[in-house]
Formats: sequence, C-alpha cells, structure tokens
Amino acid sequence: MSPTVSAVEPFAHPALFYRDDAEYLAGTVPFVRDALAANEPVAVAVPGRNLAMLRSELGSAAGQVRLFDMTEAGRNPGRIIPGVLRAFADAHPGRPVRIIGEPIWPGRSRLEYPACAQHEALINMAFAGRAATILCPYDAQRLSADVLADAEATHPTIVDGRGRRDSTAFAPDRIVHGYNQPLPEPVEHAHALEVTSAGAADLGEARRIARIRAVQAGLSAERAADVALVITELLTNSLEHGRGSGTMRLWADHDHLVCEVRDQGALTDPLAGRRPALPGQARGRGLLLVNELADLVRVHAAADGTAVQARFWL
Repeated sequence: MSPTVSAVEPFAHPALFYRDDAEYLAGTVPFVRDALAANEPVAVAVPGRNLAMLRSELGSAAGQVRLFDMTEAGRNPGRIIPGVLRAFADAHPGRPVRIIGEPIWPGRSRLEYPACAQHEALINMAFAGRAATILCPYDAQRLSADVLADAEATHPTIVDGRGRRDSTAFAPDRIVHGYNQPLPEPVEHAHALEVTSAGAADLGEARRIARIRAVQAGLSAERAADVALVITELLTNSLEHGRGSGTMRLWADHDHLVCEVRDQGALTDPLAGRRPALPGQARGRGLLLVNELADLVRVHAAADGTAVQARFWL
C-alpha cells in the first residue's frame, strides 16, 4: 500500500515514515497536488536531494509551490518555525496552508539532533489552533530507531507503507524537556568575560573580543560582525533577565566557533526565539536574531540559570 496523507483542520502534524524514493514520492506528491487542487498555499522545505526529486516529479506544478532547501533554510533548527513555517503561514492570513518540512535527515549530527527533536515537538505548540497541515518525512530506512521513536512522540499521526494510524506515544512535552540537556563544556583555553550592568564598558569589550576571536578562528569579516551581534544580544538578555550579569565564553572546536553565555536567569518559555516578530515590535527580538544568524543554537534552561550556545561553522 502506498502512503498517502490527507489534510485535517485546524491543525495536523503527521509524520511520514518512508523507506525509499517511491514511498517518499507517494507520500508527498499527492499532498502537494491536493493542496494545489484546493487552491491552498503549499510550501516544501526538505533537503536538497529530496527537493530536486520532488521538483522533477511535480513538473510545471512546482512553479506554484514555495520551495526551500532545508539544509540552508533550516541548518539551525531554531530558525525553522519563525523563518520558514510561520513565515509562510503568516503570509497567507485566513487561509489554510500545507507544508512539507523535513528537518531531520541522516546527515544531521548528534550535536544538532536535540535541537531538531525539540523543534518537532514545539511545532505542536506554535501552530495550535491554526488552519495548517505540516507533514514531516522521516527516512525510516536510514534513521535510527531512537529517532523514529522520538518522531512518534512529536507527531500525533504516523503515515507509512501500511497506511495511517494515531501515535500512541504522542508526548511532545516529554521531548521538549527530555532534550533540555546540559551543553558541552567549554574547552580549557576558552576566552571568558563576565559582563555586569554596573560595568558600562563590559558590553563593548565583549563585542570587541568576539569580533577578534571570530577572525582569528577563520571567519570572514561579515560573519565576525554576526558573532559580535549575537554576543551582544545574548549578554543584553542576561543583563535584563539574568539578575544583571552574564558570563561570555568563546572557543573554537574542530568545526565551530562557539559563543556561550550563562547567567542566573530562568527561561520558562520554550518558544522563546521561535516566534516571528510582530510589526513594530521594538523589544523581545534578541533570541530570534540569534537564531537567524547562528548555524546552530542550543539552550539549557535549569532552575539555577540558563546557558545558550550559538555556533558558527568554520
């Protein structure tokens, strides 16, 4: 039996478990064509190879679909909800939309995966009550059993070669909290600086150090400016919400420049940094901007403080 997916309003979030290209196309192409036939806006955000395969299969109809390469648009999972999913849905107010989003593929690293799993869980909160269907394909042949088990917890419905079924393991909150894990520790040579609200020059010094270390690590001048801006936003959040101080650490590992800020504040909103800014919104954009600029953002929120690591590919 070929997998098929139908839209259910107001919000549906099925996972498509596919084992080969044929099952992938059988589960995604009718989803797109049904949306077009119903005159519903449809977007596809999947990794490059699958995007090319879908574009070819859709033929001329691909011109009516908003297409994203998820390896670029969603390389930081924290960017997907505000920058891809909500951006597309919000561009069509009052209309049901359909989206194919594939944020987890075999090339994702173990470092990225916790943020990916949390993203999938948070979609349910971000779109509650919205007229939207978001279909998330999973490569059931190459992804691990643990990843597929997490998919059962983050999606209320599973579609595979046997048909469509309700997930008895659906528990998105468990995934959000379960992957709220302590972050990798800084290396011994990490550059550290504590910034306090009493030290007027501290924030400027942090920006200066961040830019210098980014260039030394091999980033371009443009990306070094992004690093400085990210550090500024994270430390500003600490000054406002972290009891007036935050500690910055910068270091390079084999693949990334890591920018970490820790403070004693309590981050209780799991969607912080994942909601699009409202028109005219002057405040509350800090984590949103960090997600937009960094290649990976990981957060650990604990009772005694919050740690954020923003990573930039070298």
